[in-house]
Amino acid sequence: MRKRINVADLPEFDAALYLDSVVAIAAYLADILDANDASLLAAALCDITVLSH
Repeated sequence: MRKRINVADLPEFDAALYLDSVVAIAAYLADILDANDASLLAAALCDITVLSH
């Protein structure tokens, strides 16, 4: 029997912590654009915007 993971128990992930270079940001955006999901793109742009403040 597998142990189930409760999503609510997982720590919150902050992508901005890992976007520490132009190369990392470009790779992140490329992956997001490949997903073809507008809401995911909006969230990613917010993650990147956090870096500029």
